[in-house]
Amino acid sequence: MGAQLRVYKRRIRSVTATKKITKAMEMIAASRIVKAQRQVAASTPYATELTRAVTAVATGSTTKHPLTTEAEAPARAAVLLITSDRGLAGGYSSNAIKAAERLSERLRGEGKEVDTYIVGRKGVAYYGFRERKVSGSWTGFTDSPTYADAKQVAAPLIEAIQTEAAEGGADELHIVFTEFVSMMTQTPVDDRMLPLSLEKAQEETGTKDQILPLFDFEPSAEDVLDALLPRYVESRIYNALLQSAASEHAARRRAMKSATDNAGELIKSLSRLANAARQAEITQEISEIVGGSSALADATAGSDK
Repeated sequence: MGAQLRVYKRRIRSVTATKKITKAMEMIAASRIVKAQRQVAASTPYATELTRAVTAVATGSTTKHPLTTEAEAPARAAVLLITSDRGLAGGYSSNAIKAAERLSERLRGEGKEVDTYIVGRKGVAYYGFRERKVSGSWTGFTDSPTYADAKQVAAPLIEAIQTEAAEGGADELHIVFTEFVSMMTQTPVDDRMLPLSLEKAQEETGTKDQILPLFDFEPSAEDVLDALLPRYVESRIYNALLQSAASEHAARRRAMKSATDNAGELIKSLSRLANAARQAEITQEISEIVGGSSALADATAGSDK
């Protein structure tokens, strides 16, 4: 019994130490969510206004541009997948990867080749383990992205969309990220960034039912779109990175809270087992003492006769 009790006490100490770690990680994630939410709120107006400007240029001119004009027979698509660098965030990364897999299958079903770009070590490890080709990857900043990180990610994607598909470029640009809805809800979404859907852009910017004013573009509408293209892609990627960071922290907080609660329940269960083992040990010791006392009394009574 003594050995069994020691095992229970050792496990209780181990689970208690784990509980302290998960509780600390939960508190750290909770503190980071607030900052991430503020960054998302601060970046959204810029992305919205930039989309509005692009929509105005596209609707106010007849210029054909990769930003707004769909290819007659799109043959190649670039997909940017945003995952996390670290684990212990529940199904955050796996859900985003599954959404990217579904998108890639749909695009291939439409007869398009897919070039995959990945942000985050989890996504890179997933594709690397399966020996799948990755056109570009970035790691090390998923929990706290900056605009410079977004520019770094956007550069090869902009180059791809500006290159003909036959020469290794892309006709379409899609992004898969996790949208932060609330502290309890984070939803993986896939969105086509380019070519820009004017109807969808008008819905997002609230200009669908509005009559847009007429504009004069200098030096030309095409030059304006050329200038807006990189900024549009960078702002969309930056907003997606921030959304994903907030979702990652929320998912990690929820996962660590669940782990902390489970550790508490396990400690209670182990404590009950330890108490039962201790009680059994005490009962056995008492039985041995009583048995020894009875034997000694019988031996003493026999010697007196």
